[in-house]
Amino acid sequence: MTKLSVNINKFATLRNSRGGNNPDVVKAAIDAQLFGADGVTVHPRPDERHIRYQDVYEIKKIITTEFNIEGNSQEQKFVDLVLDVRPHQVTLVPDALGQITSNHGWDTIRHKDYLVEIVGKFKAAGIRVSLFVDPVIPMVEGAAATGTDRIELYTEAYAHGFHTDREKAIAPYRAAAIRAAELGLGLNAGHDLDLQNLAFFAHNIPGLAEVSIGHALISDALYLGYENTIQLYKRQLQ
Repeated sequence: MTKLSVNINKFATLRNSRGGNNPDVVKAAIDAQLFGADGVTVHPRPDERHIRYQDVYEIKKIITTEFNIEGNSQEQKFVDLVLDVRPHQVTLVPDALGQITSNHGWDTIRHKDYLVEIVGKFKAAGIRVSLFVDPVIPMVEGAAATGTDRIELYTEAYAHGFHTDREKAIAPYRAAAIRAAELGLGLNAGHDLDLQNLAFFAHNIPGLAEVSIGHALISDALYLGYENTIQLYKRQLQ
């Protein structure tokens, strides 16, 4: 079954809006695992507007499942953090400074030389590497050429097209997944997946190893409860 990694950034956003330690981000990570999540994802940014670098160290201490750290490896502080913490997986995302949320994948052809170098650095430290990419065959092929272990398909376009023509929306993702499998790449996915579109995606994407979901899941938890929401998302992946 496809694994669910819960992105807990939004807990940190809420905490930081008021100061103090409520909600407790470390407890959010502990509870995600207790409630059935297969992993915990965080995405620290340079301005620490949600997850702080110290949070990453504290969360590493309590991880019993899988720890995935997302971020921009062109920031040396991020590279140093990942190499120090040594999570199970690092997901490299080409964010610009100050970007509100991730909105595009890597150009794996243009940035091949850089990606080969940084992927090799993390893999040498024993960290599984995933590259955030759009569902475009040349970008998938370019990712394979970097030596990465996995790719994470950026699913915003699928989510936007799901309610009007789900077959059309998922077609490029299915094609990208098939090509990734042919190239020996593991497959993750994330961004704007929710309780409405997740099951169709998971059931139609071959070889989907993991989805990382944060904003929608935490928003649903406000109404449905944290534990119940994690279980509802897990059911979509069965």
